[in-house]
Amino acid sequence: MTPGWSEADRIRADVRPPEFPAVDFPIPSYGAVQNDATAGIAAAIQACSDSGGGRVVVPPGVWYTGAIHLRSHVELHVSAGATLRFSTEPSDYLPVVETRYEGLEVLNRSPLIYANGCTDIAITGTGTLDGQGSWDNWWSWFHECDEDFNRLREQSWFGIPSQDRDAGRRLRSSFVQPYNCTNVLIEGVTVVRSPFWQIHPVLCRNVTIRDVVIDSQGPNNDGIDLESCRSVVISGCTIEAGDDCIALKSGREADGLRVNMPTEDVLIEDCTLGVKYGAITLGSDLTGGIRNVYVRNCRINGPYFALYIKTNAVRGGCVENVYLSDITVSSLRKEVVQCNFCRGEGKDGPLTPYVRNVELRGVKVERARNAVLLRGYRHSPIEDFRLVDCDFTVDQPSTVVHTALSLDNVTINGHPVKDVHQIR
Repeated sequence: MTPGWSEADRIRADVRPPEFPAVDFPIPSYGAVQNDATAGIAAAIQACSDSGGGRVVVPPGVWYTGAIHLRSHVELHVSAGATLRFSTEPSDYLPVVETRYEGLEVLNRSPLIYANGCTDIAITGTGTLDGQGSWDNWWSWFHECDEDFNRLREQSWFGIPSQDRDAGRRLRSSFVQPYNCTNVLIEGVTVVRSPFWQIHPVLCRNVTIRDVVIDSQGPNNDGIDLESCRSVVISGCTIEAGDDCIALKSGREADGLRVNMPTEDVLIEDCTLGVKYGAITLGSDLTGGIRNVYVRNCRINGPYFALYIKTNAVRGGCVENVYLSDITVSSLRKEVVQCNFCRGEGKDGPLTPYVRNVELRGVKVERARNAVLLRGYRHSPIEDFRLVDCDFTVDQPSTVVHTALSLDNVTINGHPVKDVHQIR
């Protein structure tokens, strides 16, 4: 194992889930009924917080609710056999809250479960979070949001404060979003039918996400998005997502430059990832930078890419110190790794992306279209990209342009490959 992996063990030791007083606050005791639990859940959370913390318990059954806002020192426990089924009525997520939409700051409808500025919060249990997303409600907004999003991008570039920006009417909200929180635990729950991105911590520190099952394949339904977060462990999760499975982000364009908060010190291990685009994705909203990412002992089946680094001259950002080890891939529709600075707007932008020190070690791929597509710029090549002890079976040659790629004990289609030109 290379020296960088010692940092993965440091992250695991440093990231510790919060602890809570052993006091339960069952939501029926605070007025929650199954066909309308919103007020009862809010009252239980308030009572729990006021008493110094504890566990708000959702008992077995299907509980219909609107937005849930957590408070410090509160664990929301969704019991075995319990389902929180969220409203699809947009007005149930008002008033607007401080959030991000695809890397841009905005006041928008509340995420379904939200916390802002909290310390010691958790969502636990083996029950289900059901966003009821479908093409009859939230998902249809995917085809209706371009005007709103383009206006938001323009407002960001002109420096309009987020509180004065117009979010429009068709920007979907994330499912679970702790925002600017410290000591976060999300454990055991099953997440289905999300309106948009599913678990989306923003500006958070000390985050544990473990043993979560995610199955929501709507449009742009990323599984887990870490945005401008530090010290995160994701372990034992099973994700079937309508877009990227686990995506690391750090803000977009002008907002990313202004906030300038990277995502860093992230350990991902023992996860099963499938459908649709990147299994592990860095970007495309990475203007604030991403560094110190460790992925080990994961199984991948079905998406386009195992590792997908997305940036260009509009997004910019620096990606460095990324390590993947002991990854098993049964099938990919495109490359094992894609890092292409010419994607999207390509060179037509004011920022320069940088990618350096990326290693894949012990990665076995049963089938992929290509091994790699690596395309940097002449003035900003991809630096120190390494494949070590890898075995790939692929259908087509690779593309390597403006990239310093090294190979050590790499086999492609049963043949040892020692020179980068042999994989093209």
